[in-house]
Amino acid sequence: MPNTSPAEAIDQVPLTFSDWTPRRTEDPLHKDLSAVARVGDCLLLACDETASVERLRRLDDGSFGDHQQFSLDALVHLPAGAEGEMDIEGLCAADGFLWLVGSHSGKRSKPKRDENDRAQALQTMEEIEREPNRSFLGRIPLIEEAPGLFTPARSDGERQAAWLKLGKKRGALERWLAEDPHLGPFLSIPSKENGLDIEGLAVRGNRLWLGLRGPVLRGHAVVLDLELRQKAPDRLKARRIDGQRRYRKHLLDTRGLGIRDMRFSGDDLLLLVGPTMSLEGPAYVLRWRDAAHDKASGVIDPKRIETVAELPYQLHVDHPEGIELWPEAGEGALLIIYDAPAPERTDTDTSTVRADVICPS
Repeated sequence: MPNTSPAEAIDQVPLTFSDWTPRRTEDPLHKDLSAVARVGDCLLLACDETASVERLRRLDDGSFGDHQQFSLDALVHLPAGAEGEMDIEGLCAADGFLWLVGSHSGKRSKPKRDENDRAQALQTMEEIEREPNRSFLGRIPLIEEAPGLFTPARSDGERQAAWLKLGKKRGALERWLAEDPHLGPFLSIPSKENGLDIEGLAVRGNRLWLGLRGPVLRGHAVVLDLELRQKAPDRLKARRIDGQRRYRKHLLDTRGLGIRDMRFSGDDLLLLVGPTMSLEGPAYVLRWRDAAHDKASGVIDPKRIETVAELPYQLHVDHPEGIELWPEAGEGALLIIYDAPAPERTDTDTSTVRADVICPS
């Protein structure tokens, strides 16, 4: 990446949640945000520890609140039910649907820091877990209950919730990738070790782009490009579009950074990129010019990839996780949400966290 100065926030947007802590973590929900999508006067957000979508509504003062949670096991089929972790890492609202993708990743157990039982800690790290809910990729209808107020639903007339086929361990996408010469070897590797880890999602028409945080291949991040069709009332399937494959595969030189989120701006695809694996470091917003017109697998010409902004970086806090267009703040303005928000960004008494608005020059 070129040497740039970090973009300064031109505004902050308060996001206020109910006083609620997910069952699987000690952190309150607003400290584990992993994805964001905007539709009308609503922000739809996900926490990577839950199987739910959180809706915030725009209030008169410009903040977002009136928090309502929607449990996804009531809207779609989840192999592990509501208790199973989905690790939702991508949301995108398009054409009356909310699209969602889980990380599709495995995870290695963390060792307990017990100096008196180092052998047990080592044995613990042998365990690699796979959560079947993490393999979710699908869409749910959005119903406009009042002007600007959208509610996720299982069905809305002919519009039905639908998803790729899931299994007890792996879903359809992982089965398709198993024979891929680039990605297949990484399916059994945990996400924080450069294994498969989906974190970006963008949708246009019947095409869907998935950005991978990992693996990163010789400094290149991977974007998968699928064309989906409705196979049954609740089932989606990808067309064969690249020989016998059901996806195109684009490699972008990101200097070793993985993709954390994506959003279309016209025909260009904006990429939020940052460290892969368990690393700390700067994050950037890149622009992949004319991404919507690429219909062949391959390595993208580096001249078509531009740095839009470098994001402020702090050690151990403020990890950029999601981006959304924010046109009311000016052309090109973006909303940035963070995982592990810095203390000065949060108000624990009101379960409020402030997202940044940046306007790259």
